[in-house]
Amino acid sequence: MSSRTGPETGGTDRELTFGAVRTGLLLHSTAVTQELAAELLGFVPGEQVRQARRPMGYAISPEILTGVDCDLPSRSGSRVRGIGTFASTATITGGRVLQGSSCARVRPAGQDYRMPWSHYLARPGAVEAVGRLNTDDVADGFASGRSRTNGPLVAQIADHVMSKVQSSPLLDGRRPFSCPRTTLRWTLETPPPGPDTIDRIHFAETDSETRTLRLVLHGGRLPLIRTFVENLALHDWLLTVLRTLVEKAAPGTGGTDKVVARLRPAIDHILHLWMPEARIDQTLRPFWQDLESHSGLTAQWKLLENRIRDQVALAILSRQGTTPSTAEHHDPPRTPHRTGYTVDRS
Repeated sequence: MSSRTGPETGGTDRELTFGAVRTGLLLHSTAVTQELAAELLGFVPGEQVRQARRPMGYAISPEILTGVDCDLPSRSGSRVRGIGTFASTATITGGRVLQGSSCARVRPAGQDYRMPWSHYLARPGAVEAVGRLNTDDVADGFASGRSRTNGPLVAQIADHVMSKVQSSPLLDGRRPFSCPRTTLRWTLETPPPGPDTIDRIHFAETDSETRTLRLVLHGGRLPLIRTFVENLALHDWLLTVLRTLVEKAAPGTGGTDKVVARLRPAIDHILHLWMPEARIDQTLRPFWQDLESHSGLTAQWKLLENRIRDQVALAILSRQGTTPSTAEHHDPPRTPHRTGYTVDRS
């Protein structure tokens, strides 16, 4: 769907934030305790790790800053210099899933030359654009992955903060099963107030490991929106991993004991982590519910979860010698695979 998002100004009147979230498995053979998670994330001296134990263990590191001085992303090829810092954090959820998240606000510079680094360090998580800033062009170039300029390597910055955790001697370096990392590139455009503007969210699956999220939302809610984005990245990763494990297990192609053995990582490490609304602020839950209604994330999860439970039940019945005949067993219909959708909220 399309929507109006303000006057045709080439995006010069909007505030823009863009970032990336990388999600993967913590390199440890078992889930870490909340205390160990806090120790792993305490890599900024004098800064406190924020934690929550309910409804699921969650810990987030203090922010670390990474300086950049490069061209901003651009779909058109326009060269606008960006100087400043990206703010990055690492999070551990359920003692098992590790995320690296990095983002920066983009704002016009007040001058056409580079300032001393002390100027940029005093504005953490902000990148100043030296030149004519077109936020639409920057957002298009970054979100599409087809920037015609060499913009900041935001996913690599997020990877770096993950590496600070993964390289800790407190971890044994053994992952319980093999699974990919996923990347979520996201942009947030904040238009000026006006009666003709509409909040909009567009989520798309670019390839097997890359997602994009574009938001046009009013109000200064960046910390809440950043949590929303990281939560989406987490649950998209969980769904991707679960789908991969079920596909590799190939139910119906062999003995149920072998199938269940292949599904064991999902049962031991993944299934209990699905809580999509646990950390979403109340004001943003309508947007999550709209995304759910269009994407069917939870519906897909429940479908896969039921297939796993069916295979476990079949394995138990097989050992008891009471396995239903093949003619009597029907896999539930598969949820159609969706690669992108847009939600407008007026």
